[in-house]
Amino acid sequence: MIYLDYSATTPVGFEVLDTYNRTSKDFFGNPNSLHELGVKTKNLMNSATKQIAEIFNILDSEITYTNGATEANNIALIGSALEYHKKGKHIIISKLEHPSIYAICDYLESIGFEISYVKNDEEGLVDFDDLKSLIRPDTILVSICAVNSETGVRQPLKMIRQIIKKENSETIFHSDMTQAVGKVSVNLHDVDMATFTGHKIYGPKGIGVLYKNSSVRLMPILYGSGKSNMLNPGTPPVPLIVALSKAVRLSTTDIEKRERFIERLNNKIVDALSKYEGVIINKTKYSIPHILNISLRNIKAETFLHALEEYEIYVSSNTACSSGNLSTSVLAIYNDKVRASSTLRISLSHLTTTDEVNKFIEYFDQIYKKLSGLHG
Repeated sequence: MIYLDYSATTPVGFEVLDTYNRTSKDFFGNPNSLHELGVKTKNLMNSATKQIAEIFNILDSEITYTNGATEANNIALIGSALEYHKKGKHIIISKLEHPSIYAICDYLESIGFEISYVKNDEEGLVDFDDLKSLIRPDTILVSICAVNSETGVRQPLKMIRQIIKKENSETIFHSDMTQAVGKVSVNLHDVDMATFTGHKIYGPKGIGVLYKNSSVRLMPILYGSGKSNMLNPGTPPVPLIVALSKAVRLSTTDIEKRERFIERLNNKIVDALSKYEGVIINKTKYSIPHILNISLRNIKAETFLHALEEYEIYVSSNTACSSGNLSTSVLAIYNDKVRASSTLRISLSHLTTTDEVNKFIEYFDQIYKKLSGLHG
């Protein structure tokens, strides 16, 4: 098997799984319970939270656990919109967001909020002048993802924050960092709120994080009996939290070294695929090497995906969470519907080997020639 869909999800790391199993076995008490086992479990959870906080240089109290990035995005966006609606109902997002952000904004629009979409330039970066012109006294929130899930374009969050705060110091800046954490170095102090999930960084599914700067207030959208977490009440999933902490530590270790290795693999694939007349590389100078997007002329992406699947090679068409055939991100950057209508995403990891990349290139060639013949 050659797995090249790491941006959709990652396998759980051996050490992470071991941590999850041991925690499940030895620390199964409810951390909200007052007895010894409950207290022991709570102490372990608190030390796991402390480790995550130290890695990102934030406060323990600024971390809220969720079941993943989509839930974290909901709590962040809806919670801030409801909390600050008396100050204004204007929200700005980019055209390069994850589908969950658009779904949340559609809901907010339906209850009276106004959504503006900031333009991007031909390299995929947010247009600073357009952003500046969109910010108003009633702009309560800006949400721009750190790394686009389809093309890998990385946004300069620090510069974006400076523009936002200069125009309106009270506007909250949120970033979905799902495709950034564990791939590239991130600074949570560049934003007011950030979200990410465990299953993209070799952690288990079902656990995510909302970072919320302590100065930001959110209206809870979930209610229940949770002493330890007002924004996401209930019994904390301690084994998932401890496993996530391990995954965060492992995925942020040697991050630059891993990135350099992945870049070599990315360049190898780009060099090989660039020779095909019917293949367009959707990569800008701001794309991180972990995500490589290509467009196929005259061949359906889905057909190519299933042809690769026959050789146990796994890539994705658009993002794993998107519906429909059109890549909204490729369309936003290149303004070309044909180019956006048949895209494949190849996503790499430090676990990917040179041998796997060579085999992928070899099978890609065979399939391309075969399918080009069919469509020629």
